[in-house]
Amino acid sequence: MSHVFKTQEQKLAVDGLRRFLDAEIEPVVKEYRDQFIPKEKMQEIMRQLVQYGLVGGVISEKNGGLGGNGDDWLTGMMLFEELAYTSIDLSTVTLINTFGAVLLESVAPAHLRDRYLPGLLSGETFISMGISEPDVGSNVMEIKTRARRDGDDYIINGEKTWISNGMYSDFLICTCRTSDDPKKGLTHFLLDRKEHPYEVRNIHKIAMNSQSTSQIFLSDVRVPASNIIGGEGDGLKNTLRLFERSRVYVAGQGLGIARRSLEESVRYAQERRQHGKVIAGHQLIASMLADMATKVDASRLLIHRAAQMIDAGVPAEMEAAMAKYYAAEAAVEICRQGVQIHGANGVTTEFLVEKLAREAIIVPIPEGTSQIQQLIIARALTGVGAF
Repeated sequence: MSHVFKTQEQKLAVDGLRRFLDAEIEPVVKEYRDQFIPKEKMQEIMRQLVQYGLVGGVISEKNGGLGGNGDDWLTGMMLFEELAYTSIDLSTVTLINTFGAVLLESVAPAHLRDRYLPGLLSGETFISMGISEPDVGSNVMEIKTRARRDGDDYIINGEKTWISNGMYSDFLICTCRTSDDPKKGLTHFLLDRKEHPYEVRNIHKIAMNSQSTSQIFLSDVRVPASNIIGGEGDGLKNTLRLFERSRVYVAGQGLGIARRSLEESVRYAQERRQHGKVIAGHQLIASMLADMATKVDASRLLIHRAAQMIDAGVPAEMEAAMAKYYAAEAAVEICRQGVQIHGANGVTTEFLVEKLAREAIIVPIPEGTSQIQQLIIARALTGVGAF
């Protein structure tokens, strides 16, 4: 049902990935439904996924990627939708590795980029992005994790939470406070898990437990000043720029699971009989399906607009916020309707829609809640901040 205009190259890329996901990854996703996928198995999957343009598709060829000048975000979103359709867990791992790679390419010093970027592009290594803290969610300026200068090193103390890829992570890009300046006091550090050990504890959630969401504890972690990413004091600026793009990817997660719920529901409505005919022939069911399909396509169009603006180098803060806000909330609604169409079967684990409904509830939260997206949109419209 992905009725969008694609170039021949995009169509070949998307169709090839779709065939691979259906044949090779779908059975693995079913096997590990609601169960943690071990790191070795996740590495095997990622080594395969990157061959289809995931992660490397938005990284320039000169740095080992597949993206020409590193600006093909629209094609990246088309591929990402297919992955999210198959597994939101795998899409989360891919999302974090993708944006870790983007940050390394765009602002990391050469010695860190050359050492750590190739592993992400080959699917061999995993990165975590340490931003959120127990008392800090959407307001990055309130980060408390402190990096204190000590000669040629920094000593880091603090706690991060809701960190994707935590258990898998080979290295962590950690957002730390290096001064008390709200806007110029944040700095990114790269922590190698072997060289600069940090403690990781997994968090069990309502869904998305096939990948790792974790707490990370940093206690007197000594890191050389040469491991600063993007310059001291530039952490807030670089994080907000990254959010503009990562919000589009989280919107893509909502789109993927919403589309899956729609397709599962269409198939069920064509097969399930009640009152002498298939339920697709009942007007209220038909109305629900029409509403679901319209919201899926509207989500995709908002996402593609934002991706095309990013490709064009046009600021897309409001458009990315719109895409994330709409697609995430639409996913909750569509997946809820999917359960309703399935009736009592919809709440059993025999049918996929119950899992999709649990996953959809999560999507409006990361990269800024729906309410934060509304504030961003309103600020862009009026010039008045309501934060």
